[in-house]
Amino acid sequence: MAVGASEIEILKPRCDKREYRRIVLANSLEALIISDPETDKAAASMNVSVGSFSDPDGLEGLAHFLEHMLFYASKKYPVEDSYSKFITEHGGSTNAYTASEHTNYHFDVNVDSFEEALDRFAQFFISPLMSPDATLREIKAVDSENQKNLLSDGWRMSQLQKHLSSRNHPYHKFGTGNWNTLEVQPKLNGLDTRLELIKFYEKNYSANLMHLVVYAREGLDAIQSLVEQKFCDIQNSGRNNSCFPGQPCSSEHLQILAKAVRIKQGHILRIVWPIAPTIQNYKEGPCRYLSHLIGHEGEGSVFFILKQLGWALSLEAGEGDWSLEFSFFSVSIELTDKGHEHIEDIVGILFRYIDLLQNSGVNNWIFDELVAISETQFHYQDKISPGRYVVNIASNMQNFPPEDWLVTWSLPSNFVPNTIQKILDELTPENIRMFWESKNFEGCTDSVEPWYGTSYSVEKVTVSIIKHWIAKAPEVDLHLPKQNVFIPSDLTIKNAQEKVKYPILLRTSSFSRLWYKPDTMFSMPKAYIKVEFNCPPSIVSPEAEVLTYIFTKLLIDYLNEYAYYAEVAGLYYGIYNTSTGFEVIVVGYNDKMQILLETIVGRIEQFEVKPDRFFVIKVSFNTFKIHSSITTDN
Repeated sequence: MAVGASEIEILKPRCDKREYRRIVLANSLEALIISDPETDKAAASMNVSVGSFSDPDGLEGLAHFLEHMLFYASKKYPVEDSYSKFITEHGGSTNAYTASEHTNYHFDVNVDSFEEALDRFAQFFISPLMSPDATLREIKAVDSENQKNLLSDGWRMSQLQKHLSSRNHPYHKFGTGNWNTLEVQPKLNGLDTRLELIKFYEKNYSANLMHLVVYAREGLDAIQSLVEQKFCDIQNSGRNNSCFPGQPCSSEHLQILAKAVRIKQGHILRIVWPIAPTIQNYKEGPCRYLSHLIGHEGEGSVFFILKQLGWALSLEAGEGDWSLEFSFFSVSIELTDKGHEHIEDIVGILFRYIDLLQNSGVNNWIFDELVAISETQFHYQDKISPGRYVVNIASNMQNFPPEDWLVTWSLPSNFVPNTIQKILDELTPENIRMFWESKNFEGCTDSVEPWYGTSYSVEKVTVSIIKHWIAKAPEVDLHLPKQNVFIPSDLTIKNAQEKVKYPILLRTSSFSRLWYKPDTMFSMPKAYIKVEFNCPPSIVSPEAEVLTYIFTKLLIDYLNEYAYYAEVAGLYYGIYNTSTGFEVIVVGYNDKMQILLETIVGRIEQFEVKPDRFFVIKVSFNTFKIHSSITTDN
């Protein structure tokens, strides 16, 4: 039985018609139940507050291996793999993942099969079999997954960052596991992997360390009864949350430049700083503020300058690899071939922008814009699939209070300049770690990362060296972004007089036709505009089609720094080739949409080819697709 329903009010979007309730079972399992009478899929996600950081020494990947093993069979459902088969046969999907400090299991299924699917799912945490036969097969499955990851630059570079950290911190670990760590080495050390797996499960899989989200069509009372019935038998050993104090990087792991050989073509520069974790200050949004500015793409930003110089194709900035005890702030720059030759200048420009932020102080108006943007995004977000939704919520429940389970980081509300300033003060040359990835380094490295075989070398980059880079970097016009004119202020719903089934022809001329259909289903302050340009010369030959494609990419390139403000405020656009010419699509909040559309049409009317940008677009033109479509999640 449940201890009872919580009286805590869970903050949800204004447009969200679903009902939510927090409950705590007698075994201390905490759950969020969600009722959505309109859904055709039900879903559930269980998050267990134990991950790869808890792997015993000499059994790297044990937590991940356990994630695999729980899927196979239970005492109640002993036929191996019957759970996955049941889910698939009833229109659903199932998966799981292991992170540093938690493991997440989830599924979705047709609503009429949900009760049995939930019962099968609950048995993972009540009576898993973990048979000897399945043990060997799943070790091979884990190894196969790792073999696939060996060719992924993302996995390789993530492990290199961990490798270049303190051996005494669990961040340094190899969390995936493979045949060697789960079969060969345990045997050499006299260990039975299956027995170690069972001990790990019994020690760590305690109901009080679990958070469950259940999403169904039924009412809250019916869902609560179902959850109580299915999950009350999970054992509660009263185990405390694991804590991993200390920092992953000591002084020897700072002020370094690691050059690594990529699998794929291209060049990536990642500048990383260890920072104090901001989870405790999530309502103050310090990294949200800094990533907004450092990752900005408007005029005067780091990316705008690097793009003008022909050195960068993209730039992203933000907090990552965080925990309650440590965190990192990183800037990732995708470089052109030319940019690859100007790393010192690029780092110098980045630090000049950080100096600009220091000298400008923390600005209230920028924070207010972030608040306005965040509130609009949260309160008028589109529905996502139940399967994705439950995973998003469950994975955050252990770190946020119940009232903010749906909100998490997404609504900064407290302007505390000192909190932002403290993080900014950590983005210094003294604190830097740089990872430079390129195939060009092949044959020029002296070390190999042991788990993925990444070839790399490390150089010490002192504060005086970086100051020299800052001093010699080109003089460029860096400045803060302008105020964002695209932030919507009118979010009222334009009510249609009657439900309209088909678009209505509003206006016609010898050159154009205008159609309109009001939204009578979603009741959101959003619009969708498509403008098709009929240009027969654009399809007369393969050369014409390629040139039309480059034309659309140049238009997007020219609009980037202007339209970036629109994207930040929830307005998106695309320009694509079609079978009759090209089209412009604009989607998002309707309040300021006209400003963006008029600007796009104006750029089309005044189009000119800029040789330097034409060269960049041509070089990046690797895969040519005539037909495209726009997809947005906001």
